[in-house]
Amino acid sequence: MRAVFSPLVLNLLLKVISLLFRRIVFLQSINIVMESGSNVTSCGCKGIRVCLQCEANKKQIKTQALENVAALFQEYVYCHVCCKAWELLPHPNEHPYHQGNTIDFPGVCIIPEFVTTHEEKLIVDEIDCSQWKESQSGRLKQDYGPKVNFKKKKVRMQQFTGLPAFSSDLYKRMISLETLKTFIPVELCNLDYDPSRGSAIDPHFDDFWLWGERLVTLNLLSDSYLAMTIDYSDERTDASLQNTLVRIPLLQRSLVVLQGDARHIWKHSIPRGAIVSRRVAITWRELSDEFQDGGSLCEQGKKLIERALSFQGLVVQ
Repeated sequence: MRAVFSPLVLNLLLKVISLLFRRIVFLQSINIVMESGSNVTSCGCKGIRVCLQCEANKKQIKTQALENVAALFQEYVYCHVCCKAWELLPHPNEHPYHQGNTIDFPGVCIIPEFVTTHEEKLIVDEIDCSQWKESQSGRLKQDYGPKVNFKKKKVRMQQFTGLPAFSSDLYKRMISLETLKTFIPVELCNLDYDPSRGSAIDPHFDDFWLWGERLVTLNLLSDSYLAMTIDYSDERTDASLQNTLVRIPLLQRSLVVLQGDARHIWKHSIPRGAIVSRRVAITWRELSDEFQDGGSLCEQGKKLIERALSFQGLVVQ
């Protein structure tokens, strides 16, 4: 005789089976990590952010989905010589022998070999003398800047003692460039990426209330790339570009400047696959117009600039 279940009972049974299945997947992921000899330790991840250290929990499913997103895009690679993005092909597609489709991609400036190999070593050695702090998505960070609550639009300067001494000569070299001659940074952030931690950063805009037009990054120790994408909901852009991903090469020892459309319309990220060995990135940020002369917060801006350019800073804890 066949048993007949009411819809309510069937629904309850399906929920129980679903919970059991999730529990089994979770326990299996823990066993895999334990059998491989890895130790799950604390990390700096919050919310949807994940790294290899915290992927022994249910976030693993979400991470796998994020890693597969790139397959949905038509990919291009930016060329800093012709200032266009060229179709990513299975074979090298280098200047001046580009092939395939191309799109304009304004707002990017790349200066190769901004520092020498010897300078690179000295800079990284100096950075490593200060304490690194765990950050999200498998990164380590060192901050030299004000404490900011972006939601409440509050800036606190108490712990900010200025940009680090080692960055003084780099700053002088930066402002000798035409594109950066008016650049005045008030924040410097060092980020350490390593494939052993699954380091990455999700698509995002840097804040627009405090930070100004240009984002400047010095890329050290290894090559990588920025992945530039557009939100589907962004009405400012051509709909045909919403399935487009543009790779901005982050060449070892190069300086990269984002401004214009690359700053305001295209979100930037670094996927896990872009990190093949240790990478140290130094990023400088300038103030927005609101903190400049004539802005409503110009007096606070002047104090930030004066303190930043003392070049006597210690890492903000």
